[in-house]
Amino acid sequence: MFDSKIYSDRRQKLLAEFSGGLLLFPGNNESSMNYADNTYPFRQDSTFLYYFGLNFPELTGVVDVDEGKCFIFGDDLTIDDIVWMGAQPTIAQRAQKAGITHTAPLADLHKYFAKAVTQKRSIHYLPPYRADTKIQLHGLLAKGLDAITNSASTELIKAVVRQRNIKASEEILEIEKAANITVDMHLKAMRMVRPGITEAEVAAAVHEQALAANGDISFPIIATTQGATLHNHYHGNTLKSGELFLLDAGCETPLGYAADMSSTIPVDKTFTDRQKDIYNITLNAHNAAVEALKPGVAFKEIHLLAAKTIATGLEEMGLMKGNIDDAVAAGAHALFFPCGLGHLMGLDVHDMENLGEEYVGYHNEKKSTQFGLKSLRLGRILEPGFVLTIEPGIYFIPELIDMWRAEGRFTDFVNYERVLEYRDFGGIRNEEDFLITEEGSRLLGKPLPKSIAEVESIKKEQKTKVLLRLDHNTPAKVPPS
Repeated sequence: MFDSKIYSDRRQKLLAEFSGGLLLFPGNNESSMNYADNTYPFRQDSTFLYYFGLNFPELTGVVDVDEGKCFIFGDDLTIDDIVWMGAQPTIAQRAQKAGITHTAPLADLHKYFAKAVTQKRSIHYLPPYRADTKIQLHGLLAKGLDAITNSASTELIKAVVRQRNIKASEEILEIEKAANITVDMHLKAMRMVRPGITEAEVAAAVHEQALAANGDISFPIIATTQGATLHNHYHGNTLKSGELFLLDAGCETPLGYAADMSSTIPVDKTFTDRQKDIYNITLNAHNAAVEALKPGVAFKEIHLLAAKTIATGLEEMGLMKGNIDDAVAAGAHALFFPCGLGHLMGLDVHDMENLGEEYVGYHNEKKSTQFGLKSLRLGRILEPGFVLTIEPGIYFIPELIDMWRAEGRFTDFVNYERVLEYRDFGGIRNEEDFLITEEGSRLLGKPLPKSIAEVESIKKEQKTKVLLRLDHNTPAKVPPS
């Protein structure tokens, strides 16, 4: 946890946004996989972590705006729990670390809110994304389940977004820790990717790197030779010569802060000329987007800059044609770049996605409905303190190519005969994490190898290490007697 004053200050800042009522923050509970005592790894609700810091299940935080008091409701462990878990702090001891002196058992939480409902006090809560949280709110507020979802507080959503979007210095340090570990995860993959190894072996080694650094993964690892599928979590393929391997993986620190990076690695020691052509277009889009990062610029415009860079490169290769500005405005580039350039990041790898992109990434601006652009999670004007990803990509999705070609879409901008030559190419993505500063932006964590020369240099290290290992393990020849 951070110092207790950090959590107290965060709650006071939030409290000052309201004139009265209660702010209700249910923490997460344990979630069972296949029977009650076999649970998924526990992950606390991120907003609860932000304001209360307690990474422990079955707690609820309350901020009473009228009284200016903060509460933690939860039950102390019984001796039966302690037998299995060992000695644990009491709820009061836990709450003290978050700067809270008012605690009570969960039974009192129901009495507290029954009284608040009777008094018709304003009760603000965020949209529940878990069924058990929705049921808990149903019991506390005496509302139907549909009403629970529809009655989430827009005022609280906007207040939380305003606060959490701007990362404080202690948060930036945590994200930077996650970023440095994440780079090591990707370096691990670059050094072991080769023909004959399986996707599962690489994914396991990448995960091990996070665990060994006392972290964990911030989302399920994407480790695949089928990079044209944007979120591919299947790890059953064996790597073959001539393929590209796409890794999208990030570390989460013990305090819950995330990093998120992607690398595209040749399975062989070097990229083929054909792979280099597409890879360099993607890298040019990445670098153009990074150079454009600064406060006061709408991220949507940076996304479109990356899209035009990709379209220009593909036009030079003969895959696209016509006026590039018109092609991007029409959305023709989305055949190759059907997703967004990046997203906000912090305690969530897609920061506060549960609160709604219209509030988090768009500041009440309307999202586009155009294919490709509608998948951009961040479009708003950038501010100092924002942390975000830059992750342009080029993907050859056979089903999408076939559908658009059959429908005759964008024939003024897409050279389908040339595109068919790349139908089974796969996908390429490079991704890093950045902080928006007063002057521009700053890379978080150490640099991730991205250029062709850098990636191939890492692959050469793999070859050298293998040779050294073989030399070390080769028994000395005994001269004949």
